[in-house]
Amino acid sequence: MIPNIMTMLGLCAGLTGMRLALENRFGDAAVALLIAACIDGLDGRIARLLRGTSRFGAEFDSLSDFLCFGVAPGFVLYLWALRDAGRYGYLPCIMFTVCMALRLARFNASLDDTDKPKYASNFFTGVPAPAGAGLAMFPLFLGLEARKLGWEGIYALTRLPLLPALTLSGTAFLLVSTLPVWSFKNFKVPAVYVLPLMLGTGAYAAVLVADPWGALAAAGVIYIALLPLSRRSFRRLKAEAQNLQAEDDTPEAAPRT
Repeated sequence: MIPNIMTMLGLCAGLTGMRLALENRFGDAAVALLIAACIDGLDGRIARLLRGTSRFGAEFDSLSDFLCFGVAPGFVLYLWALRDAGRYGYLPCIMFTVCMALRLARFNASLDDTDKPKYASNFFTGVPAPAGAGLAMFPLFLGLEARKLGWEGIYALTRLPLLPALTLSGTAFLLVSTLPVWSFKNFKVPAVYVLPLMLGTGAYAAVLVADPWGALAAAGVIYIALLPLSRRSFRRLKAEAQNLQAEDDTPEAAPRT
């Protein structure tokens, strides 16, 4: 029950974010969606820890993800800027939501795939749903940060329909792409990088508390910058696996007499 209750709370957070956006409380709406993302990152891990995983829980989690990360971001951005574009402002929202649905359906179908190579378990196919929602919300994060700092020019830019339309459309393609993306679930960090990574994580957490909108906007830029590195890592692991397979398939030379 506990993982399913958490999933339900995440769903309620996503719905609350949509209601807050209707009231033009966009900062609170963004916080509600962030809460939904945090809950989404915890409910599955708690279910595995408590050995409470079930097919029902997986389907419920997928439906919650679709609303919180597939519907709510487009809805919030439409109210933030896209409605000023008239009838065409709704198209990026539709594209994003449809691609999110396809991405979640593909993920659910891949759960039954038992032939996946071991190295592929460290990667998602396409950008995962919470990360996709965060990337799509970049104009909102940037706009809230610009408003806090008094950067009127940047704030006005984020309220134009063009930037949200680009982030929604671009993220939609990343969701349904075959780009291998680090999942970070079984991610192993070399010992030499453990301490710098811990220090960097602590520093980012401090910045997130002190300046949340700037930290979230920067996180989106960093995530995009990591995608080529993720693809290179996948190709390297794939090449190593193919070389090992080729060595195993090569017949040993017959001994000389």
